[in-house]
Amino acid sequence: MLPQSARPRAVLTVTAALALAATLSACGGSGGKPAAQSAPTTTPSTPGSPAAVPPSSTPSSSDKVLMPTGPATQLSKARDTAAGPIMMTTLTGKKSGVSAKVWVWLPPEYNDPKYANYGFPVLTLYAGGQSNGYNTWTDDQLPIQVADAQLSKAGKAHPFIMIMPVQNLISDEQRALDCSDIPGQPKMGTWMSQDIPDFVRANFRTLKSRDGWGLMGASTGAMCSAKLALEHPDQFKAAVPIDGYFKPDSLDWKGHEAEEQAGSPDVLVSQGKADVRMLATAGGANAEEVKLVKTWVAKAVPPLKIDYYEQPGGKHLTSDFKKMIPNTLQWLTQNMAGPTAP
Repeated sequence: MLPQSARPRAVLTVTAALALAATLSACGGSGGKPAAQSAPTTTPSTPGSPAAVPPSSTPSSSDKVLMPTGPATQLSKARDTAAGPIMMTTLTGKKSGVSAKVWVWLPPEYNDPKYANYGFPVLTLYAGGQSNGYNTWTDDQLPIQVADAQLSKAGKAHPFIMIMPVQNLISDEQRALDCSDIPGQPKMGTWMSQDIPDFVRANFRTLKSRDGWGLMGASTGAMCSAKLALEHPDQFKAAVPIDGYFKPDSLDWKGHEAEEQAGSPDVLVSQGKADVRMLATAGGANAEEVKLVKTWVAKAVPPLKIDYYEQPGGKHLTSDFKKMIPNTLQWLTQNMAGPTAP
């Protein structure tokens, strides 16, 4: 278990922080300059370039879109946003047996008649902290839905279906489920990697290819996004771990150290098995976090490709995570497929 000082967790308060750098160009360190790396990384395209594909130019192929497979799930409205409602359900996974809340947001384009038969990319979002019964991506703390609608309208981001699940079933952070199947504990890893995608495919028009599936999370959620992408590269194309840590640390791993290591992002990153793209970020005001994230990025082995971004003056705060939303959406857009015609 990492010492508390080495385990960044989300702080669910909003405080003043320094402004985010204007772009993620070169995905560099503080001031936008590339940070030195000792492992293969790549330089992404300049964020902000048009990426949303208009209906008239989207490639058409009947084998690219998956229509809802059913049965349909009853969803209730959790709250309204300026970009449309966030819906919610309690999902009981057929493969895991886990029952927990999942929130859903559909971009305005999803119900636009012009896109009636299009499949949409899916972005699953994980919260910081223990996330038992809540997800910070569903409220004004991290208003990613409004940002996506605005960027999509401007041609700068894909309109993503957003899926926001809880990560734990109890509030004891020391016994977090680590988005894993910890022996003797609820199978949260199976729920996240299989039951949630099955739920999405049952209810919404999606893309058959993994190119339309991405993950993003902050703090604890960052560990989850990195872990699931590395464990399931056949299912996910891209992931953005924001200000994360990379070693599962639940007390429930005691006696199961081999299983813990087998699913640790700190181990998986250097195995050279996952052909996925990642953007790993760190807050520039937190030297310990910068060192932790850069050390992990330096372990990357192809075909895994990790871009690194250091937020100038950034702290481990939800208010700073919020500032990175537009740039992370544009990075995901550059690394994932967009709405696709049948």
